[in-house]
Amino acid sequence: MSERPTVLIVGAGLGGLSLGLLLERAGIPYTIFERAKSIKPLGSALSLGANVIPFFKQIGIYDEFIQQATVRYTTEVYHENRELDFMFDSSPAVAMGGHDGFIISRPAIYNILLNRIPPNKVLLSKRVLQARQDEKEVSILCADNSIYYGHIIVGADGAYSGVRQSMYKAMMAQNNLPKSDQESLPYSCTCLVGQTRPLDPEEFQELKKPETSFHCVLGSQGRPYTWVTITTKSNTICWMVVHHLDKISSKSNDSFRSSEWGHEAAGSMSNAVRDFPITSGGAEASRTIGTLIDRTDEKLISKVTLEEKVFETWFDQRIVLLGDACHKMNPAGGQGAVNALQDAITLANWLNVLRSNNVKDISRVFQEYKDERYPHAVAAFESSRLFSKVIAKNRTGRIARSMIRNLPKWIWLMTLRKLASNRPQVAFLPLVEDKGNVKPVSQPSLSKTRLFKSNDGHVAVPSEDSIQDVVVDVNVR
Repeated sequence: MSERPTVLIVGAGLGGLSLGLLLERAGIPYTIFERAKSIKPLGSALSLGANVIPFFKQIGIYDEFIQQATVRYTTEVYHENRELDFMFDSSPAVAMGGHDGFIISRPAIYNILLNRIPPNKVLLSKRVLQARQDEKEVSILCADNSIYYGHIIVGADGAYSGVRQSMYKAMMAQNNLPKSDQESLPYSCTCLVGQTRPLDPEEFQELKKPETSFHCVLGSQGRPYTWVTITTKSNTICWMVVHHLDKISSKSNDSFRSSEWGHEAAGSMSNAVRDFPITSGGAEASRTIGTLIDRTDEKLISKVTLEEKVFETWFDQRIVLLGDACHKMNPAGGQGAVNALQDAITLANWLNVLRSNNVKDISRVFQEYKDERYPHAVAAFESSRLFSKVIAKNRTGRIARSMIRNLPKWIWLMTLRKLASNRPQVAFLPLVEDKGNVKPVSQPSLSKTRLFKSNDGHVAVPSEDSIQDVVVDVNVR
């Protein structure tokens, strides 16, 4: 009987948890290794819709997701004097993708996923120092001197991925790493994020609305900041302050680079932005970011850098990357979490049909994964970069905002169609009905793994041109 590979997932972020949950459903042995000592509800809000809702339905979390999420149809952009500048209307995307768009706090969706994974499958305080591989197996060395072995390593450990660094170091020694992947992660912004404690709707009237109030405020001339407030179903306000850096500032901010959410560096930036006026909770002159900071637990305020890069190299032999470890996007486009979840879906589809521990077979599956996901990651990266220009505090930003104010409706609808068309599903779970009036884009990891079935109940993992000889199983439902 063929052996299923053991998977070591490094990083218990949204992507790592999603992959772990899918491997649990597929019966594939795995363990998730997280460097943090405890799970903390860090982060702000996420925008999730038709791109991932079919996945949520397949794994049985849709109802719980809906209970904690709020529909979102518009994004309002204001001047610092609280006057509305322009608005994005995303409501046409509902019919296109077949589902509403929603806002949910990152801690809420994180806990929904975490609660569906057996506790013994997530190991905390496991900072991975080194990832190794050979012809037969992989191993990771942790800071506590523990060593774990398996057949596949998945680096889901963020923008400054230790797995990626180990993999790239080995590839550079063999002159196999593209020059672009040897360059440092570029970034032009730092970001302060948090979520308030539950607030009184009588004091913050917008919490009474049935849909999310998503407000973005552009700093006045000479103030290189943009800040965002987002209401949630739990009567909290998620908030984010973006500091747009120039080249000199970027160099001086190198010490704040972090590979994980953290509150240690947040104090000084919190003090610097306290007087920024906000529109959530009313247009009273007293409402500022400081109003929200004072209602947020100090340890749940984080400062992070906003790196932007899509790496060319996603895998090497038995090691593969997922989420921010291989594509880090500006949060202005709201695409980072969505793409991490979609990475997990695609990778799980291929791992489910793999019944070989041969390194060539594993690499072929990883190539299929990258071939499918890379174009979508690049498109999402460019889309996020475009939206980031709209809130930028420079000449490019002013030009971008001028174009948005005069954007023809048909161009905006075309943009929404493109965003709504990518709706992947898990191949080895019962498929859900697609209700969108825009046809979903091709999903090879779904069609191939369900199609290539031979007479003996096995399938062959297909290459680009033909079906290869890798013998694997597939459960066709």
